[in-house]
Amino acid sequence: MPSSAGNSSTTATTTISTVGPPSRRNTELALLAFAVILPCFAYANVGLALNGEMPSGMLGYGLGLGLLGGVGHLVVRKFAKYADPLLLPLATLLNGLGLVMIWRLDQSERLARLAKAQGFTFQASAPNQLMFSALGIALFVGVVIFLKDHRILQRYTYISMVVALILLVAPVFFPGKFGAKIWITIPGLGSIQPGEFAKIILAIFFAGYLMVKRDALALASRRFMGLYLPRGRDLGPILAVWALSLVILVFETDLGSSLLFFGMFVVMLYVATERTSWIVFGLLMSAGGAAVVGSVEPHVKVRVMAWLHPFAVYDNPRPSWATTEQIAQAMFAFGSGGVFGTGWGQGASDLIQFAANSDFIFASYGEELGLAGAMAILLIYGLIVERGMRTALAARDPFGKLLATGLAAAFGIQVFVVAGGVMGLIPLTGMTMPFLAQGGSSVIANWALIAILIKISDTARRPAPAPAPSTDAEMTQVVRP
Repeated sequence: MPSSAGNSSTTATTTISTVGPPSRRNTELALLAFAVILPCFAYANVGLALNGEMPSGMLGYGLGLGLLGGVGHLVVRKFAKYADPLLLPLATLLNGLGLVMIWRLDQSERLARLAKAQGFTFQASAPNQLMFSALGIALFVGVVIFLKDHRILQRYTYISMVVALILLVAPVFFPGKFGAKIWITIPGLGSIQPGEFAKIILAIFFAGYLMVKRDALALASRRFMGLYLPRGRDLGPILAVWALSLVILVFETDLGSSLLFFGMFVVMLYVATERTSWIVFGLLMSAGGAAVVGSVEPHVKVRVMAWLHPFAVYDNPRPSWATTEQIAQAMFAFGSGGVFGTGWGQGASDLIQFAANSDFIFASYGEELGLAGAMAILLIYGLIVERGMRTALAARDPFGKLLATGLAAAFGIQVFVVAGGVMGLIPLTGMTMPFLAQGGSSVIANWALIAILIKISDTARRPAPAPAPSTDAEMTQVVRP
């Protein structure tokens, strides 16, 4: 009887391990099909609204997006079969909807006339974005295949710090664009935004550093107003990151990246130490630093003034700092969209000019899909962050928990600062909306972020190996005196 029971238990375990992963991957495949079909319908709606006929490239677009998603699915099914089944379909859906809106703005005659008036040729952005999406999927595939275990990244804690610093400092030596120095220009390749890759590398460094130092950082020296104050010598890390964020803000006038990096570190610090005092100190330092720099640095000051007075551009006389009407046009777009939107291809968000498919693309969705569509997009982003946090909770190792938390927090903070800037909740930051906005660096880096989360979730959900069975002879040797 005991032998029979043991065999049945082993059989049940084997059945679960073989049936579980394919079932999870089949769910992913079904969701992925929906994630491809929905953008195809949106693409068709845009063509019908603009020209009264189906777009000529609809078949190629559908096959291309399906091929990208299918390749990602096959690689995950082979090399990460226990991974979260929602991350890949959600990212594919956002990427597909982004391609549709970028193509829709490519058809704008108003933007073509504006480009001609300014003396340059109007070039379609959707083909380049599709190419960058393919490169992003290629990097996704590479990470899933060659990153055998996410804990390997812990070995490169301090190397990642050096690499991240190089990426963050490099744009200072290149000419700025639109008042900010956040791009590196490479002849023949175009511009690269290194901050998009730095957020992933910094998350690796923070995870490795905090895993080692979390016990020291969790110690409190005294209690003040209900908060446990950290020891003075343990304030060094947060002061260093705070100073780094201010340096980025001052020399590169990049408000978005400074908020992103400092916010990500504070969230990871809180998760590592479970001390609410770190959150309070982080918020106070972030608000204080932003207030000081915002009142001194001219470019940041202009953005703050434009945030406080978005319609001053229409005043007569116009204030000297009111140089663009994009923020006001974005608010008009949201108001024009109402609850259900004007419909795909029937908005006038191209009045925001060329920022409509990059910085302000969320306003384009707000106009053509309305409040309901904008909230649906934010819900998709929220689901990606939630699955990242769920992965952090399920991870068995502290490094994996911190890394998944950092990546999910970075993704969520970036969505907040971009959407908040476009909607007028905070000053405009100039960052790109993940997967939706035009930008090769952004889409490639975010596909790498999703790949790392998938690898962590695969390790977290993978069943623990069963202990080796003991033979009667081994048991006899153990009990023999």
